[in-house]
Amino acid sequence: MNQAVVAHFREQAGFCTAYGSPFTGALCERFAEDVEAGGPVAALVDGWSSNPRADVIALRLAGALHAAVLTQRYAALAAAYPAQNSAWRMETVWPLARAFLAREPEFVASFLKFAPQTNETRRAIALLAAFLSFAKTWDGPIDMLEIGASAGLNLNWDRFAYATQSWRWGEASPVTIDTDWHGPAPPLGARPHIRSRAACDLNPLDVRDAEQRLRLKSYIWADQADRLARFDGAVDLAIEHGVRVEAASADAWLQENLAKRAPDAATIVYHSVFLQYPPRAVRERIVSAITDAGAQATSAAPLVWVRLEPEAVTDGVHNGLRFVIDLTTWPGGERRIVGYTDGHVRAVYAA
Repeated sequence: MNQAVVAHFREQAGFCTAYGSPFTGALCERFAEDVEAGGPVAALVDGWSSNPRADVIALRLAGALHAAVLTQRYAALAAAYPAQNSAWRMETVWPLARAFLAREPEFVASFLKFAPQTNETRRAIALLAAFLSFAKTWDGPIDMLEIGASAGLNLNWDRFAYATQSWRWGEASPVTIDTDWHGPAPPLGARPHIRSRAACDLNPLDVRDAEQRLRLKSYIWADQADRLARFDGAVDLAIEHGVRVEAASADAWLQENLAKRAPDAATIVYHSVFLQYPPRAVRERIVSAITDAGAQATSAAPLVWVRLEPEAVTDGVHNGLRFVIDLTTWPGGERRIVGYTDGHVRAVYAA
């Protein structure tokens, strides 16, 4: 028995429950129990040689089951899942899920090959605060560059509607982003003029492809209907506006695109919950590409770096649990912390 895998499943169960998904939390706990019992989960993860926590194999397995539900591949399991049964019971769900894992190991194994991507659209409300803070002082055109963009759903951030208990921004949209907002509102009168949008990801997903769209949706936790609805709306927008994400390493892509940035527009480089994943050398090249370009920025063509990243990455806070929302603007390289949140942006604490 792989004790590291069992420990990961139980830790992930706690994370999911804490982040508002008791269903996925209970499912991950059953994964752990099944490995201990030598069941089909044990067979699927047998010989897993890399770090199961870094690979989040619990969410890969959960994604496989959710995909089977979303496609009605196993109707009995779909009927027991939260979308069709708000009074779900894991005592009913798990025997059906376990049977599916045992019966279709090849289908499940195909999900185990890929790292989960969710392209969490709710993070856009944290990014919005930084974008509006810059737009308050800049009324010229803006060229957007997103790295680690997954399927590029957040390229359309300015086409989303935003609603909190204290403020609103944006026009009517198939995507409405909400959160529990604390502190002052961002400068709501600012209206960014987006001239162009580009993005890259090492392994981009194309939502025009039904299989890739299913994979992306399946990683959303099955009992979080609001996230699933936002995903559907964001996909519609991405298809309508022809969103494309280039397959590239962020360091090389940034170097190329920043070298040819326009002399008559602001350029905003942004990313969300991404910078913790590239190898250290790649991360250092990303930062160098941005700061080197910043040194060449002018008042007619400023460079802005917007981040939503763990505090451990942005400020070296050991075991920090917060995520920082910040922007750095050149000329000058002045950094401003806009606020703090968590990985799913369930609440924002504006600075």
